[in-house]
Amino acid sequence: MVFPTDTLYGLGADAFSVSALERIFEIKLRPAELSLPLLVSCWDQLETVAREIPEAARQLANRFWPGPLTLILPKAPILSHLVTGGKETVAVRMPDHPVALDIIKSLGGPISGTSANRSGQQDLLDFDAVRAELGNDVDYVVQSGPQPRGAPSTVVDLTTETPKLLRQGALPMDEILRELG
Repeated sequence: MVFPTDTLYGLGADAFSVSALERIFEIKLRPAELSLPLLVSCWDQLETVAREIPEAARQLANRFWPGPLTLILPKAPILSHLVTGGKETVAVRMPDHPVALDIIKSLGGPISGTSANRSGQQDLLDFDAVRAELGNDVDYVVQSGPQPRGAPSTVVDLTTETPKLLRQGALPMDEILRELG
């Protein structure tokens, strides 16, 4: 399904359904070695997808979730290689959008939260563009709630001793570093 988040429109599927995840890769024309970020609606869901949650992740999640911060954490063994791109890490975020959170809560578990566009193409910032590009390829297109703000999430790797910025997005890295002290 395509749905709005606080950052961009997302392309979502059950994080534990291999066939649904395979469809995401087909729809996006995404290389298999690229991971899929996951969206959660509560701390318990984070604990199902991350093998360990360092104190820095707890600090950042308490301050910036829900919001535009994606954390890279050690992956839980239960996750498919499709989610992780064959890596030992997982990207996780809690969106600050009522529709996205309702979808995740309704499913009772994490969903993929990759941007709703073809791999390597520009982010689609308008509902009509998203529907025109992907509407015939997905089962559902949700248009409800506030429109995404149009900037991707900031991605920070917490699997190393020092937090590492992987993508600058809506949340400035200096705010993240200030929170960590």
